[in-house]
Amino acid sequence: MRQRSYGRDSGLTLRITFTMMMLAALWVVFMGLLFWAGIPWMFVLMFAIIGAAFQYFGSDKLVLMSTRARAVTAHEEPKLHATIERLSQMADMPVPKKIAIMETHVPNAFATGPNPKNTVIAVSRGLLDRLTDPEIEAVLGHELTHVKNRDVAVMTWAGLIVIAAGFLMQWLFIIGMFGGFGREDRREGGGGNMFMIMIAVYIGTYAVYFLAQILIMALSRYREYAADRGGAMLTGAPMQLASALAKISNDMYRIPERDLRQVEHANAFMLVPALKGNSMARMFSSHPTTEARIERLQNMQQDMERGTPFRI
Repeated sequence: MRQRSYGRDSGLTLRITFTMMMLAALWVVFMGLLFWAGIPWMFVLMFAIIGAAFQYFGSDKLVLMSTRARAVTAHEEPKLHATIERLSQMADMPVPKKIAIMETHVPNAFATGPNPKNTVIAVSRGLLDRLTDPEIEAVLGHELTHVKNRDVAVMTWAGLIVIAAGFLMQWLFIIGMFGGFGREDRREGGGGNMFMIMIAVYIGTYAVYFLAQILIMALSRYREYAADRGGAMLTGAPMQLASALAKISNDMYRIPERDLRQVEHANAFMLVPALKGNSMARMFSSHPTTEARIERLQNMQQDMERGTPFRI
């Protein structure tokens, strides 16, 4: 059985494409800034690529360690393995290399891995205890869609500019402390000119860093919408995912802070961020609000029942 097809969400695709183009334009501005200041941009770029590669190939291990998730066999969790294998076949994609359990009361799930052939799908014990089988299936469909969309690769390489800009800001600060900066051009202004260049580059780099963070946050939210849509298409049950999101979000308020801290480092990967209340962290979350996600899923259900194309 293959994945159901209900057409493409052209509006969502356009938003993702536009955000990626803006990130690319920001890269051009950033490289131009380095060239203008005489900074060895190749060194900065190579450092950023090494950092991104480490994040890309090591993200699964780091997330598993930070959430204390452990791989489970089909003998230990037969129903979970069977559901993921069936959904993988429906989505026409490889079965995840590892299936893991987080021994925590926090109801959540995540997917990570550099490519569809080397993927980890993890769910928490709290999620398995709180959700019904159809809701668990809907959550797993969402996570498998992240894998199929290669979200880890997309977000890692999109974050390349943030890594580079962050490194450069640290580098400029250290060099400034020792009185050196970029090119050794002491003519027409000497040290005063160098100081002004240093300040201009530092401010410009900070602006690039801030704008890149905003764009990546927007990209991450769009990709959550894409995974919600893809997961709902895979299972054919948008309201099951909506019900799961509502339960998880509501239960988050009853989870002790100590348990939330166990998984908060992996919030960017989670189905729902482990956050409470309307905090500043929620404003800058990598996920859209649960209410907005549920509204979109409700629209999908209505359109599915009418047999009309999904609304954007």
